[in-house]
Amino acid sequence: MSGVDCNAFIQNHALLDFQMDVALGEETLSAQEVQSLLRGEDGLVFVKGQWVEVDRERLRQAMDHWKVLEKQGEVSFVEGMRLLAGASADLREDAAQEEEEREWMHLEAGAALREILTGLREPATLQATDPGQGLRATLRPYQQTGLNWLRFLSRLGLGACLADDMGLGKTIQVLALLLSDKQDSGRAPSLLVVPASLLGNWKSEAARFAPSLHLRFAHPSEMSRSELEELPSQLDGVDLLVTTYSMVYRQEWFNERPWRMLILDEAQAIKNPSARQSRAVKKLQAQARIALTGTPVENRLGDLWSLFDFLNPGLLGSAKVFKEFVKGLQARSEDQFAPLRRLVGPYILRRLKTDPKVVSDLPEKVEMRDYCILSKAQVKLYQKALDSLKEGLEKKDGMARRGLVLQSLMRLKQICNHPSQLTGDGEFDPKKSGKFQRLGEICTEIAERQEKALVFTQFREIIDPIADYLAEVFGRPGLVLHGGTAVKKRADLVERFQAEDGPPFFVLSLKAGGTGLNLTRASQVIHFDRWWNPAVENQATDRAFRIGQSKNVLVHKFVTRGTLEERIDDLIAQKQSLAEQILSGEAELNLTELSDEALLDFVSLDVTKAGV
Repeated sequence: MSGVDCNAFIQNHALLDFQMDVALGEETLSAQEVQSLLRGEDGLVFVKGQWVEVDRERLRQAMDHWKVLEKQGEVSFVEGMRLLAGASADLREDAAQEEEEREWMHLEAGAALREILTGLREPATLQATDPGQGLRATLRPYQQTGLNWLRFLSRLGLGACLADDMGLGKTIQVLALLLSDKQDSGRAPSLLVVPASLLGNWKSEAARFAPSLHLRFAHPSEMSRSELEELPSQLDGVDLLVTTYSMVYRQEWFNERPWRMLILDEAQAIKNPSARQSRAVKKLQAQARIALTGTPVENRLGDLWSLFDFLNPGLLGSAKVFKEFVKGLQARSEDQFAPLRRLVGPYILRRLKTDPKVVSDLPEKVEMRDYCILSKAQVKLYQKALDSLKEGLEKKDGMARRGLVLQSLMRLKQICNHPSQLTGDGEFDPKKSGKFQRLGEICTEIAERQEKALVFTQFREIIDPIADYLAEVFGRPGLVLHGGTAVKKRADLVERFQAEDGPPFFVLSLKAGGTGLNLTRASQVIHFDRWWNPAVENQATDRAFRIGQSKNVLVHKFVTRGTLEERIDDLIAQKQSLAEQILSGEAELNLTELSDEALLDFVSLDVTKAGV
């Protein structure tokens, strides 16, 4: 079947012509020849000079199905993209039936739409976009391709997700896009929404690479309250207004005007569709929408749905329809996620640093697990926590059980770091923690080489004890950054660390320091404890492994043997596999839903492996 054609400017609400044909090989059959096929009494019919075996019932059912669309004469762009991806128009059709029909049915785009889809899927074929003399940099070839692709989709009014690895220059590609867009007169200002920690980064990058762009920053750290109140009436001539996710839902006026482009940085911030900031951002009006994220799929396919609910609303259906669609895909016998991959693929541009064709001059990144043992004090506390969990599971159910499980998991992870993190006695004797001892061994060698290190932890309360200990190891103090660090201070911390004679180590909380920072002076990255999510860990690692790095980067991932950390390590590998499968359902393991027996097995202590 063929004949999907483009009728006009492509947006999600645009309409496509639809035409159904029956073909034998490469030849399309006439209406009379089709009727001849359907009228025959036996299984063989002589058509186009050859005998053909016909299953009339299946052919008639299929034709009846597609004639409904043909009678309508048009399908929406969303429905057309679903059909071309190998899904049903409403994402509800039975997966087994679809798989059976794929053997003898084919849909293809008409000439006009085919040209557009080629541009979406093969960005290297697009015409080059000139950012003009305002760009104070030379784009790398893959960055020029990214600019061409972003310009192509933004002009079509389609949502685009630039999902390059951290460090490949998503910021400069967007700045180049804004410069090229600035050349079109009469444009409304664009709106960029970022985490508060990235305000300074965008300010410095714009000043460095695109000083001719007129930027304003809508945030209390950048202007007074009275200036914020007057800002809505002072946007004439502004190319880009930069604000934060929290400001969008606090300031209603963002939703009262149309924006030229709406750009989200660290767009995984809207992965929870019910969160206030997600709902607020999705209500904003814009001619084009762009999401920047190195992690379009984090823990669950639901994250992908929420992202596309912003980019191209309706493409993946409602949350309920999408969930059923994923279940149907999982029932497929082979290449389960192919329709989903084909459906979202045209709107996601992802390049990896590990591909030498992308960045040939980036040094190597070597990842290794550093296995740690438990001290006697840690074993004693770990076993006590296990006994308490087992006893509590026998008495609690429902939400109380879920709360107990989450609390126990957190306690066990704290014990694996250091006994004092759980007890709160403030001692943090390095001898009482296998991780502190291993950290000391690694950093002693780093200090001897006169290299610099980043240390990431998910726990705010252990940042200062780690920093105090490392100050002894290196013989000089380092830096710390966490959620309580003032936005204005962060840029100063980065500048100090990046100086050649700057501090030798930087201890950061995983969430506050895992995005938006350029810390290429470090050649060693240490994950002191493991987060559940590989994407978050990779983002943190990419503070050092990014463009500008001239040394090989060694990544140490601490894993305490014989404990839940070792099982978390296996879980992280599973989640990484899910992300790779979708970008090249539900894979999240919800520990609170495990049976008591399975849960206790997951967190159990293997004293032999723990090394005590």
